[in-house]
Amino acid sequence: MKRYLQGTLIALLLLPLSAWAHEGMWLPSLLQQLNEEDMQANGFKLTAEDIYSVNKSSMKDAVVWFGRGCTGEVVSDKGLILTNHHCGYGQIQSHSSVEKDLLTEGFAAQSFGEELPNPGLTVSFVVRIDDVTSKVLNGVTDGMKEDDRQKVIAENIKKVGDAAVKGTHYDYQIKPFFYGNEYYMFTMETFSDIRLVFAPPSSVGKFGGDTDNWVWPRHTGDFSIFRIYAGKDGKPAEYSEDNVPFTPRYHFPISLNGVKADDFTMVYGFPGRTQQYLPSEGVDYTVNKSNPIKIAMREKTIAILDKNMKADDAVRIKYSAKKARVANAYKKWIGESKGLERLNAIDKKEEQEKMFADAVKNKPEYAGLLEKFEKQFAAVEKYQLARDLYIEELYYGPEILRFSLGFNELKKYEAGTPEFIATVSKLKSAAKGFFKNYDKGTDQEIFVSASSLYSDAIDPSFLPDAFKTAKEKGNFDKLAASVYKKSIFCNEEKLMALLNGNESAILGKVKKDPAFVLANDIYEIFNNKVVFEYKTLSEEINLSMRTYVKALREVFPNREYVANNKGASKKYWSDANSTLRVTYGKIEGSEPRDGVEFKHYTTLEGVMEKRLQDVPKTHEFYVHQKLIDLYNKKDYGQYGEDGKMIVCITGSNHTTGGNSGSPVINAEGQLIGINFDRTWESTMSDLMFDPVKCRNIIVDIRYVLFIVDKYGECPRLIEEMNLVKN
Repeated sequence: MKRYLQGTLIALLLLPLSAWAHEGMWLPSLLQQLNEEDMQANGFKLTAEDIYSVNKSSMKDAVVWFGRGCTGEVVSDKGLILTNHHCGYGQIQSHSSVEKDLLTEGFAAQSFGEELPNPGLTVSFVVRIDDVTSKVLNGVTDGMKEDDRQKVIAENIKKVGDAAVKGTHYDYQIKPFFYGNEYYMFTMETFSDIRLVFAPPSSVGKFGGDTDNWVWPRHTGDFSIFRIYAGKDGKPAEYSEDNVPFTPRYHFPISLNGVKADDFTMVYGFPGRTQQYLPSEGVDYTVNKSNPIKIAMREKTIAILDKNMKADDAVRIKYSAKKARVANAYKKWIGESKGLERLNAIDKKEEQEKMFADAVKNKPEYAGLLEKFEKQFAAVEKYQLARDLYIEELYYGPEILRFSLGFNELKKYEAGTPEFIATVSKLKSAAKGFFKNYDKGTDQEIFVSASSLYSDAIDPSFLPDAFKTAKEKGNFDKLAASVYKKSIFCNEEKLMALLNGNESAILGKVKKDPAFVLANDIYEIFNNKVVFEYKTLSEEINLSMRTYVKALREVFPNREYVANNKGASKKYWSDANSTLRVTYGKIEGSEPRDGVEFKHYTTLEGVMEKRLQDVPKTHEFYVHQKLIDLYNKKDYGQYGEDGKMIVCITGSNHTTGGNSGSPVINAEGQLIGINFDRTWESTMSDLMFDPVKCRNIIVDIRYVLFIVDKYGECPRLIEEMNLVKN
């Protein structure tokens, strides 16, 4: 073992510095300490303080957490923000109807007054990041019971956070890093008056649809534009016509210079979740247990949605955003499994675990840790699978189940009380929103497919009686027909009549409804038989993970255990957890398969090659005549390059979900594009990063501007921006 490590370290020292430039999602407050030298060696021309500073305006002041799931960037001194089309899709859809179809036709506000409000949408800035580890762990001792430890930590988090924002309009998040070995506080400023300014038609913003999702070459103009509004004092305020465009502390200059291969790139955003330190048992569960059944369930749902959306425009509009949510993870899981298998990820993890076992032989505090993992993952498996399947059935399966569950609120109050009346009013509003985007026939088909697969895959002890009977007799069609015939939750007229009628009769009717009964049976079984066991066993695994990561950092200070993973970082980085991070790499093409080599860019010519003629406007490869005319005339204005219109580019930046909409920045700190996807070969990077295969996909900022200016005819937005051209 010593000879192996020694040889490995020599090999590591011989690798060029750039080999380490790609893996990792780094806290911006630690860049000066961990990454600045490496970033500059790889071409970055600024400093860590230009990226993150609490003493002056910096790039962090132009990066927003968009809708608590995406990222956006400020590009004007009037609060204009760019994000992805798919991040703003729900808002675009909410303003759409058959008569005014913003999804299909696009939207351009030609004045501030035309910009559309979006209730419920927020964006948040990070004001500062602080290491609060010592404060959060104050009073925590090694011999503590885990429940006591977590209680002390929770009390400390509240005390530290509340003190930090006292007397301000800020809020805070304190999150664990390295599985609770460290804690950082993020002081946030959140705005809630966010208005839609520009959306390209789906034939641009969603071009290629599900076929091209996670795929390169890509030709999607995946962007939308919003604006932050504030009170006249510049502080966050609820929507009001009196609000004014927000003046940010910083906004990104925009480069019109384009990119070339090997240019430095940086992505700044809020990556959601990675599991780089997961042991082999966890990777095995993902590849061989969880992903296959989730893929099967969503595949059937997508087929049903495709069929019904093509047959009926009203269904298409109702289910466009829903289908996108279902399809996104579906295709990702397929690529993730293939990528992990190609990398031999399970074998690599087992090799790393052998190295770890050898390294801790003389450290009794870490004895038996790997054996403990084996037992813990075996114990949690059936509960974890039940949880995964519950999410698929209740949140991505038939909507009638999730919708009816919401009526449990009525059980909390007596009929006639103010609380009961308020709850009924709230449920009426929810029902209006639900039925606006609901089709009974589509939902019934999904019920049959999802519920039958759910029942086949889950432990039989977790099945409600109705599913057990349907499974035994093979007649989920019959069960569905009965539920959807009798339930008021798929009949707007009957449900609204009930809610508008005698209050004393509402709860009794709801309790007897077949959809409500079935949904509650599923929920009660999950809550009573799965939740506690899953939570308890998961906490045991997390405790072991905390010890494991601590041990790794102790015995392998330079991450020697991943020496055989080409391009792995020698420095430790904490898994993504929806906090502000920086990842950096370079503009690179790719070689995804033997004999296949891709350039680092695509052009509008590729859009024309992919387009299908004589298809409806809603087809994923439809191209509007206006864009065809601009292409034929080569009318690209200042946004073209050598007679071409670059559409998308790829880089070797380590990204994940949550990085959607992130600014992609060049060596000078200028915006060159908007991150929106990864290649299919990259989707395993949440568990194991491979710099040879992993590429993030970016819409070139010049294509964004071209669509806004030339196609959308909205030059007022261009005039707001700071465009830079050498």
